[in-house]
Amino acid sequence: MTAQQPLGTPFTAASTAADVLDGLDLTGRETVVTGGHGRLGREVTRALAAAGATVTVAARDPRRAAAAVDGIEGVRVEQLDLTEPASVDAFARRRLASGRPLHTLVNNAAVLFSPDPLRDARGHELQFSTSHLGHFRLTRALLPALLATPGARVVTVTSGAARLGEIRWDDPDFTSGYDPGAAYCQAKLANVLFTVELDRRYADQDVRAFAAHPGVVVGPGPFTPEEAAGYRAQGLVDDEGRTVIDPEAGKKTIEQGAATLVLGAASPLLNGHGGVYLKDSDIAELDDEVRPLTADSIPSDASTAMLDPAAARRLWTLSEQLDA
Repeated sequence: MTAQQPLGTPFTAASTAADVLDGLDLTGRETVVTGGHGRLGREVTRALAAAGATVTVAARDPRRAAAAVDGIEGVRVEQLDLTEPASVDAFARRRLASGRPLHTLVNNAAVLFSPDPLRDARGHELQFSTSHLGHFRLTRALLPALLATPGARVVTVTSGAARLGEIRWDDPDFTSGYDPGAAYCQAKLANVLFTVELDRRYADQDVRAFAAHPGVVVGPGPFTPEEAAGYRAQGLVDDEGRTVIDPEAGKKTIEQGAATLVLGAASPLLNGHGGVYLKDSDIAELDDEVRPLTADSIPSDASTAMLDPAAARRLWTLSEQLDA
């Protein structure tokens, strides 16, 4: 029997982060959220803090992050650049030296894809570097704190685009034939495969891992003409430039998008589970049907390929080599 089966939680695609955390007391629970100051990350930070958690927002620009979370009690901000190994290591050293527990790590930070290839200082394609390699290094560096905290969790934010992803095993950095959409889908698939292997390695030591798809979260605007045109083509913005909200079709508000992330981060409904892909505040259905992407339909259920344990182990080995 596969672990990738819905639990039948009381939540829906329209549930918000506040709905998922309603009635939970997270006092004393320590959480790190990368990019926890921007849009979706800020709502995750706000919701967890409102339930009593202490949240460390890890951000490349601490001053900007501090301004974004100003007024949210129980939040601290620390510097972290996921594309710089020295920055990742320094963050982890500070965290471990503090002696504080780490109940949940939310690997949320990402970069939007660019029509032209962007690279970090080591030459890695920037989406893969930020979304996957940086979080791969950070998670491993923080393992001592996670392993020392009973019931610790790692939540890595992915996307339904993982269904369309392929790992370019011989050229993950797109040194030739760069395609921004393919690079994005590769990074999001890597998030899921990383989750599968992380959970396999550490579930018996009480560290569980989840990959969480928030849905398609757009806005609020205003949008540039180019952004608006692209969003209209995807059915995400109407002719008046207003964001289209249709949770059942995967088009969500920020509050709705954050719901699945906080479910992974803190809900007791997931106790005893791990190595799975979440959507709509539940474990997602496993669906291997080929479903086209249209403006009215955004396929985002789990597929067997996304969860392939052999590919997950292979990616872990490749990531160790790339991050050496």
